[in-house]
Amino acid sequence: MSEHLTNVKGVHDHLDEIQLVDCRELYEWVAGRVEGAVHLPLNSIMAGAGSDLDKATPVAVICRSGNRSELATMMLQARGYEAYNVEGGMEAWEAAGFGFSTEDGSPGRVA
Repeated sequence: MSEHLTNVKGVHDHLDEIQLVDCRELYEWVAGRVEGAVHLPLNSIMAGAGSDLDKATPVAVICRSGNRSELATMMLQARGYEAYNVEGGMEAWEAAGFGFSTEDGSPGRVA
């Protein structure tokens, strides 16, 4: 499964088996997020957030395009997590036709 956690289809197909961390800023998260994702902004991860993630469960990290999530992935890997960067991020998620929503359940958008 792990080799599939670098692309949106693999993440989408395994959402029930992984932890999806969204490392975007709050305004981006509010605009639209993947159901079940955990919001941990990159700056928070850099400052040590994420210690409550389960080290026994793979972590896929997503941002808007894949750049911030790459850095967040490296930080989590350095802390002992099996972490993967979701290439293309939310832009690729949207392009693949996968759904995301807002807190109130309405359709989301990539900000």
